[in-house]
Amino acid sequence: MQNARTITSPVKGDGAIRAAQSARPFVHVLADTSDKLSSICAALEQQFAVAGERLDAEAKLTQMPFAIVVRAELRDVDNIAAIKKRSARLAKATKRIFLVEHSSHVCISQAYALGATLVLPGPLNKIKLLAALADPASDSPGSSPQPDNAVETAATAIASMFTAVTLGQPLDVDGTKEAGRQIADRITQHGLSEWLTTVRRHHEGTYQHCLLVTGVAIDFGLSLGVRRMDLERMYTAAMFHDIGKAQIPLAILDKPGRLDVEERAMIETHPAAGYEFLKNHEKITPEILDAVRHHHEYLDGSGYPDALASESINDIVRILTISDIFAALIEHRHYKPTMPRNEAYNILCGMTGKLEKALVASFKEVALSR
Repeated sequence: MQNARTITSPVKGDGAIRAAQSARPFVHVLADTSDKLSSICAALEQQFAVAGERLDAEAKLTQMPFAIVVRAELRDVDNIAAIKKRSARLAKATKRIFLVEHSSHVCISQAYALGATLVLPGPLNKIKLLAALADPASDSPGSSPQPDNAVETAATAIASMFTAVTLGQPLDVDGTKEAGRQIADRITQHGLSEWLTTVRRHHEGTYQHCLLVTGVAIDFGLSLGVRRMDLERMYTAAMFHDIGKAQIPLAILDKPGRLDVEERAMIETHPAAGYEFLKNHEKITPEILDAVRHHHEYLDGSGYPDALASESINDIVRILTISDIFAALIEHRHYKPTMPRNEAYNILCGMTGKLEKALVASFKEVALSR
């Protein structure tokens, strides 16, 4: 198959690429059809120096791009094999953005397993793609983004977890705990704000939410001075808390706007579903099971799935519930502005009777200044 190659200059060849690179960042595009390749290159070539090739052609990338964009059917074993052949070069790119047309847990998980730093599901969206490729330094002037190893490790762990549920495969509990430990180390060294900014830059939807909840819960635990063993319980519970969502279509999980009654009822099945999936796993402790099942319970008995109240809700669950609500409020969604942290905290303060007042007061430092 003829190698399809597109660059921003009308002159073909590596010299043109180098010239374009001197003025604009270089992005390499990989796709499984010529139509996909040309549409992505056309979307990018006004702002970037762009080169592209089809996955069924011989790999000819000579210049190292700052970003690689992949648009391919990830249910095709030949495409997966072709991407794996290029894995060494992919790993050197700062950003590896996969455009996944089929918004399924399996396809998104496969993208992360192939080395994605960000997965954008659904049809090609030029605005979202350009935003994902934007210089991260512009997000927070004067800051220097930290390496994203912890983010990638955690995203891969969450993707593997969802795949295990979807396909009935063994669950890697140790790998998930290790990812949580790396997040704890990252936040200990660089703080919560850096973690929130990095996660929101690289991830969308349910995967972003799980990473944000874990980071917030860890920082909450650190601010409370909990023991290392209790911190491990917190981040393990946070990593696993939404595992039941693997059985809910992403179209519902990531739906813009308000859910209807049936969709809301389906969403509310996820704590019990996660509990059922984990309950017979020997490496999942009773405390983690309790957190997975009850992180949507409120002190006044108005939560779900068991309408627990007051003393029936343990401390880890109370901390996780506050972290979960806060993370949901401040997460980035492409269809609405990100809520400022002070506004999100004010909402927590207004949930009188539902959340433990003393814990909400203790959470203020985490919410506003850590």
